[in-house]
Amino acid sequence: MSRKFEFIALIITDIIAVAASCILFLRIRFPDSFDLLGFEGAQGQMIYPLYASLGLALFWIVMLLFAGMYRERHAASRIDEIVSLAKVITVGVLILVFSIFIEALETGGNLSIFATYWSSVLGMITSGRILVRSVQKALILRGYGTHRALVVGWRDQVERLHRDVAKYPAAGLQIVGAVRLGQQGDATLNRSEADGTETIHAIEHLPDMIDDLQVRDVLIALGSQDHKELAEVLQLCDGKNVALKIVPDFYSVIGGMARTEHIYGLPLIEVFPIPMPAWEQVTKRLIDLVVALIILVVGMPLWIGLTIAVKTTSEGGAIYRQKRIGKQGRVFTMYKFRTMQMDAEAETGPVWASKDDTRYTPVGRWLRKTRLDEIPQLWNVMRGDMSLVGPRPERPYFVEKLIGKVPLYNRRHRVKPGITGWAQVMWHYDRSLEDVQQKVKFDLYYIENMSLRMDLKILFRTLRAVISGGGH
Repeated sequence: MSRKFEFIALIITDIIAVAASCILFLRIRFPDSFDLLGFEGAQGQMIYPLYASLGLALFWIVMLLFAGMYRERHAASRIDEIVSLAKVITVGVLILVFSIFIEALETGGNLSIFATYWSSVLGMITSGRILVRSVQKALILRGYGTHRALVVGWRDQVERLHRDVAKYPAAGLQIVGAVRLGQQGDATLNRSEADGTETIHAIEHLPDMIDDLQVRDVLIALGSQDHKELAEVLQLCDGKNVALKIVPDFYSVIGGMARTEHIYGLPLIEVFPIPMPAWEQVTKRLIDLVVALIILVVGMPLWIGLTIAVKTTSEGGAIYRQKRIGKQGRVFTMYKFRTMQMDAEAETGPVWASKDDTRYTPVGRWLRKTRLDEIPQLWNVMRGDMSLVGPRPERPYFVEKLIGKVPLYNRRHRVKPGITGWAQVMWHYDRSLEDVQQKVKFDLYYIENMSLRMDLKILFRTLRAVISGGGH
């Protein structure tokens, strides 16, 4: 089952379940006067079950979305999903009781009715999701919708993990390759006769194998003493859109950077999970959209004025377009108000801007100082290329140079880039390799501690810098 089909199936079953729960609730509360098309309820108010069910369906979809119940749960435990549903539905029913149905409580309403509604919502949504997950599991057992996985480790550990994965087909993992480490690091690619997977002895080929074999998960089968090998694997997988999972006995080495999960009995530990909860991720995206839209619309006269000022005071267009590297290494076009002369890098090639850069236009220097040159990037935020807060996106030219020189540089691409970020408010613009190394430390700190609270702190500091003209 594809991710898109899974999402659509869950939405449809949840809407049907919530609508049925609403109708059941009204049928129990008004047994004598219930009519599906509309009837007069208590105190003479008109009730329309069909409209009410659609309104509640929207409420519950939003609740489930904020709780992360629509994120991919590939081969995850159905029991864990039901427990999560029970928590979300409990909170949702309490919100409904104290916001919509509080009058019923004040007039002596029976709490058992709301308990019935809670049970019906939970029971029907759970039933729908069990149906979807059962179909999903049946497809996985038939080889559809599995995650292509790669195993890394010493020969005996690789073969043992391969056998373990084979015992649990419901885990949805298809081993398509293996990096079998050897003492001599033999770099010869060969095909295993035993399992039909591609094997290679040189760990340096790991990134290419991930791309060529379209790998979704990298399973690391190393011992507790293999610190060097683990560090190398983590670095080689940096920037790749893969989930890293290791055998549990290595947990002591990575400490708080991991989350243990059991996939149908197969114990694995996920490395470097995003710390921001699902509801915060959804809220962060909503804040991005709302703030970007408000600033673009409310400030439209100013942005038109700046466009005219840039256009009339220097040659070239007002909006500057540049290729940047975004989340998971995806290339996108970033927009800014042009602050430099046309063809500013024609003679020098790609270089970082400096504080007293002679290439600035008169208006461009002021735009840089106030950071208003970043305003067009709000369009990137609306499109989903960027967020308000995150590591600054870099040009492909510099990314290629920095990956080999700055340790863990690619880890910045695990999240969406931002217009502003922790590195921007804590450090100045890049002027040297030392500046980049220092800013990477700040970026990694942000990624490991992402939260709405931290985003608000960064936005406040950025606003203060804009007002004080702290840019350059």
